[in-house]
Parts: sequence; structure tokens; C-alpha cells
Amino acid sequence: MATARDYVKDQVELEQCLDFGQNVESSVVPRWKRKAMSAAVTPGSRKRSANRSKTPSQRKKTPKIHDRFIPNRRAMDLENKPLYNINSCHDQENDSSRANLSPTRKEFNQTLANNMGAGKQRVLAFKNKAPQAETGFNSLKVVYSQNKCRKPTKSARHISSAPERILDAPELVDDYYLNLLDWGSANILAIALGKTLYLWNAEKGDITELCQTKNDDDFITSVKFVQEGGGYLAIGTNFSETQLWDIETCKMLRSMNGHEDRISSLSWNDFILSSGSRDSAIVNHDVRVAQHKVSTFKGHEQEVCGLAWSPDGKTLASGGNDNLLCLWEARGSSGNERRFISPRHKVGEHQAAVKALSWCPHQRNVLASGGGTADRTIKLWNAANGAVLNSIDTGSQVCSLVWNPHEKELLSSHGFSENQLSLWNYPSMAKTKELTGHTSRVLHMAVSPCGTMVCSAAADETLRFWKVFEPMKKPTQRSRPTKGSFSRSMSLR
Repeated sequence: MATARDYVKDQVELEQCLDFGQNVESSVVPRWKRKAMSAAVTPGSRKRSANRSKTPSQRKKTPKIHDRFIPNRRAMDLENKPLYNINSCHDQENDSSRANLSPTRKEFNQTLANNMGAGKQRVLAFKNKAPQAETGFNSLKVVYSQNKCRKPTKSARHISSAPERILDAPELVDDYYLNLLDWGSANILAIALGKTLYLWNAEKGDITELCQTKNDDDFITSVKFVQEGGGYLAIGTNFSETQLWDIETCKMLRSMNGHEDRISSLSWNDFILSSGSRDSAIVNHDVRVAQHKVSTFKGHEQEVCGLAWSPDGKTLASGGNDNLLCLWEARGSSGNERRFISPRHKVGEHQAAVKALSWCPHQRNVLASGGGTADRTIKLWNAANGAVLNSIDTGSQVCSLVWNPHEKELLSSHGFSENQLSLWNYPSMAKTKELTGHTSRVLHMAVSPCGTMVCSAAADETLRFWKVFEPMKKPTQRSRPTKGSFSRSMSLR
């Protein structure tokens, strides 16, 4: 039961609460007061609490200055780290037990530690900083890099599909068995147009008429520049005459006979000029002496329409309308003129006339030959034994073949139906490029002395100059422009 004292106390508290003149004290202590009270209780905290504002602080919780040393763990041996930790943790505990181990046990533990790599090697390696990377160093090359042992791939060069220049060639004889175009080492192009032979200077663009046949029924059937110097030109005519001309003076030096029919093909080997005729014979002329006819090769049964001496001058390749390819020894090109020499190899793999012949400048004893309409193949031969190395069906008549002097490539010209020039990789013989533009079969091709330009002559009476054999550019040398401009068009007549 409540006593009188409790009643009086409650009465006093009630009067105080009803007295609005006094402040009402809350039983809940404010937050700022609690912080002040706690700071007063904790010694040394007054200075810190006085500078702290009531607004939230913008300072980062993590201090900028590290309070401990973090070692470089790049050189750590993480695989063996557990083993090191185990050994280090038990070093103190096992000091007494190690002394009691037997010698055999100690030797076993030492061998085990050496095999596990737990020797004197340290887990943490404290070394100097790595040297700074060179200027222009790209860190991505470390991740995305190629194996240096791998052979670098060659960048594919661009071959223009359009000719650099076009010249008119009216009255060009449309005869598959003739050879009417050649490009000499003096950068002079010779082209036979009917009865007349013209010279075109590739450097200056000048055109010169060298000669013209006298008889109305006679016309030029073959042309070939001498290899060294390029100042002399051999010409074969329909009247079985072989002429030697000086292109600087425009004078004929001599005329040589020896055939009974037209001269379809010519080829030089130093001072020996070999001529192939429709009489199926090959005559070797020594142009230095009066008795020029030194030997005769007999092996074909029909017209000899293709002749080519090897670069070393030891083998002569001949192709005929009898579908035969013959290989002759060079030693037979000089001797008794009455002696008839047989070929070293005679092969009949082609099914049509063999006119296109070209020796590989990159590999010895490799010969390329092309067949006519019924054959349509390019064959690669080993001239040493007469074996076929490869045969490719081109799909059309093969009229001419020339090798790239800078790369292992072969260029061929064709007849119906595309009348195109095809570029082949050697030795895979994969076709890499086709050049079109002629409207009739491309009968002849010739390579410039610099080995970059190819001139093609077709039955459409045009000459087209193609930039096919441009050599690969070297980073240490700047490419120089070739002499002569191929920017404007010109007619030869």
C-alpha cells in the first residue's frame, strides 16, 4: 500500500509537470551530449573531438601512406611455398627431435628436400626494379606476339589489271607459228608488222623504221636481239633469209642462208645464232666468220616454231608443229656443216604444236613449254633427263611463256576464248592473276630489260604493256622510277 510519503512525492511531481514555467527535461540523452560525455571519460581524446565537425567527413578511410612493407612477389616460388612454410614452422619444434634422428633418416630428409627444391632458395626475392622500357615499347606485344622461329610471310603485291600503255600495231600477221616481238637490253622494242620492222625506244618514245622487205610476197617472220649489248638484231624472212642488222646505224651487216623455207624462230647463244624453219631443220650460224653455217640439227618432222637456249648455253630446246619437244647438246652447235646431229632427248607428251618455250632463271635445267589448241597444257621439264615435272591444263591455247626474273612466277599468254595473260606460282603452279583486255589471241610476249614490264602483242593489232613483274620493295632502299613514261598512247604507224 502506498504510504503518505509516496502520495506527497507524486503530488509534488504532478505539480511540477503542470507548471509550464519550468523546462521539461527529457529522459533521453541527445547524441551530441553522449559523444561529449564519452570524450570526457576517454583520456587524451578532447583534442581530437574538438576538431571534428558534425557533418560527415570527406576524408578516405584508407590512409595514403602505407604502414607496412609489401614485398615484390613476382619472383616468388609459389609452388614450393607450402613446403617452405611447413619447414620453417617446425624448425623450432623439431630442433630437439632432429638431434635424435639416425644418420640414415637425416640423409633421407636431405635427399627429399633437395628433390623437392627445398634447398637454400628463398621464397621471397627482394631485387632491384626492372629497367624502364624503351621508347615506343608496346606492352601488348608481350601478350600478342609471334614466334620468332616462324618464317615471316611475304606481303602480297598489287598487280594492276589495266595495262600501263597501249600501242597500235596495224598489219600484225596473225600466225601462231611466227615470232614477231622482242625487247633488247638497250631498252629497244622490235616489232614486225607485215613487210616492215619498227623499233620503239621505251625511254624516249621514239619510233624508227629499221627495214622493209623488197619483194611483195616476202614479209618478216621472226626477230631476236643479241643477248649482250642489244645493238644487233637478227631477222628471219618468209624467203628463208636470215639477216643481221645494226640498230644504231640502221644498216644490214650480213645476210645468211641455209634453209629452204621461211624462218619461224631464232635464238642466240653468244656468237651462235640458231634458226628454225618450216623445212623442219635447225641451222646454227657463227656470225663472226664468212662460212657461217657450222652445224644442222635434224629431229623434227614439221615446222620448228619455237627455239630457246638455256641460260648456261649448254642446251637448246626446240618445239615443232609435229608436237615434239627436242633437247640438243651445245657441243653439237659447232663443227662440220655437213654433219646432221640428233637430239639428246625427244619427247612427245604434248598433243599439239609446241611453240611457247622458256627456261627457268631460278632453277637449273627446268624448262617450261606450252601446247597449242588441241593440248592447252603447260608442262615443266627436267632437261637433264627429259622427265615431266608437272603438267597444268590451262583451258586454252598457250601462245607464249615468260618467267619473272625477280620471283618464282611464270606468265603465259593464251588464245580463245579469254585471250588472257595468266600468272602462275612456281612450283605449285597455282594461278594468282589474270590480265584481260585483248580481243584476240595473244601471240607474243617480251620482258623489259629491267624485268618489270611485259609487252604483249595480239592478233587484235595492239601492243599492251603490263606492270606484272615489279620486284618486292626493300625497306632499306628506295624504289626508283623506271626510265621512260607509259602514260600516253601512241601508234606505231
